[in-house]
Order: sequence, then C-alpha cells, then structure tokens
Amino acid sequence: MTSEPSGLYPAPYRLVRPAFKAGPFLCASPHSGRYYPDDFKRASRLDEMLLRRSEDFHVDELFQLAPDFGAPLLMAHYPRAYVDLNRAENELDPLLIRDPLPQSSAMISERVAAGLGTLARVVAIGMPIYHKPLSLAEAKARIARIHTPYHQALDALLSAAHKHHGWSVLLDCHSMPSKPLRAGEGDQHGFDADIVLGDCHGTSCDPRLINRAEDILHDLGYRVARNDPYAGGYCTQHHGRPHEGRHALQIEINRGLYMDEIRLLKKPAFEVVAADMGRLLKGLFSLDLGHANTALGESGPPRHLAAE
Repeated sequence: MTSEPSGLYPAPYRLVRPAFKAGPFLCASPHSGRYYPDDFKRASRLDEMLLRRSEDFHVDELFQLAPDFGAPLLMAHYPRAYVDLNRAENELDPLLIRDPLPQSSAMISERVAAGLGTLARVVAIGMPIYHKPLSLAEAKARIARIHTPYHQALDALLSAAHKHHGWSVLLDCHSMPSKPLRAGEGDQHGFDADIVLGDCHGTSCDPRLINRAEDILHDLGYRVARNDPYAGGYCTQHHGRPHEGRHALQIEINRGLYMDEIRLLKKPAFEVVAADMGRLLKGLFSLDLGHANTALGESGPPRHLAAE
C-alpha cells in the first residue's frame, strides 16, 4: 500500500507505451492500483491489510512485458476498494450513498447488491469498508477524478488501435482468490482452474482469440476454465463487440500461483508466472483478427458475477 499527504491526488492511471509503433492489442489492469488516499483510510473502519483483500495484487507487474511486444499497458493507480474501474459509472449502491440516487442508478445490479458497485461498500471478503455512508457529491467527485479519465484513456487507446489496424483487442487482466469468497464460486476446496478466461460466454471476442489463449496456457502447464466463475466484467462487456472488430477477453489468474494470500507477499514463483504471461502475450499478438470469423460461438446472455 502506498499513500501520500492528504489532499494530494496522483493521476488516475499509469500508461506505458511501446517503444515502437503499437499494435492492435491493449493490456489493462483496472484492479491492481495501490494508492490509498489518506482521507479514504481515515473514513474506513478497516486496517490496511484488510483493505488490500480486494486488490489484484501486482497483476500489472505480471503483464509488464506487454509494451515489449507492442501493446500499451494501462494500469489503475487507485484500488478497487476506492473506485472500481470494472463497473459502469452509474452502478451506485443505495446502502452506501446517503443521498437519493439519480434515476440512471435506480436499477440495482447483482454486483451492487453484493456491495461491489462503482464505489464498493465492502471488501471482497464481505467486510464493510466505511464508518458511515458517503454523500452523492463525494461519489460523483471520485468518479469524475478517477473513473472517467481512466475510461477516456481506455476508449482512446482502443479507438486509435481500431482506426489504424481495422480491429482492436482489450486484454483485461485480473486475479482471483485461490478459494471462493462467496457461495456459487467454485467449491469449499478452491477453484479447479489456475486461469479463467472470460469472453462473456462467446459474445465479447472472436473465438480464435480465446482458443489461442487457452492453447498457449495449456501448453505452459496451466489448468484453464472458460467463463466459470468469471465471464467478464463491465470492461469486457462494454468493449467486446466482435461484429465491429472490437474484441475483449478477461484473464483471471489464481493468486495462489504467485503470492501468499494471507501475508500479501510475492512467492518465488511470481517471476515464473510473469514470464509465462509474457509468453502468452507473445503468442496472442501473432494473431490476425482483421478478417471476420463468422463462427462467433454461442451467444447466450453474459452472466454478471459480483466478484469481477
């Protein structure tokens, strides 16, 4: 966890561009931010270690080789416990915001009901974050200062890639706990998969993308699942429009592979996993999705899970 004097807010994201001309791929890590503002920590009833339970611990570093292979790497600066960038800006929680919500926030999503809206009410383990509810003005200020600029950058990068290459790919990079935090995710013994690939049940990307990802990961020795229990969050759903040549794939890495989930420390295997993610990216970036593939798979409605 990093912090700075109260009132000093750093940029909402970090962007590392390739040293040469960028290709059609973009890697993003919306949940690995580690800057916890002092006023947020004062407003929270939780200590630093508990707040970090929602963090995608150093996922940005796992994909740090992306620019070497020609893909920009967009990384959140703030944690998801403060502002969740994998939510729509209007997924506000009436149990967290004390003022009446705008009509656009009237529909309560499954994620909001679980306390994991744009401004989370609980950390991933279900513990309430705040001493008291927030004002709508504070919620809007956070969204304007962090959520809006991040998504403007994401949109601009993907639009530039699409304009230049005729197609674009968002790889939305995340981590998942080794054991389920809620009912309905895996079983009591933990997840069967090392990595879960989410394409919103065949609707957010050309099947060649997820097929290639699965093949590469299998060859590297990883157990891979598709869409279960993570099919794709807001970023994947919003940017995945394969009929327009805009593809999005969510990648969830089991934290037990690379970190001590209790002490929040990297394992020696961290460097191995990071190197393997580099191999994954190198293999994916050889794909050419510029020609349409009509076999877009089954297009059932995407399942929205609170943890994504």
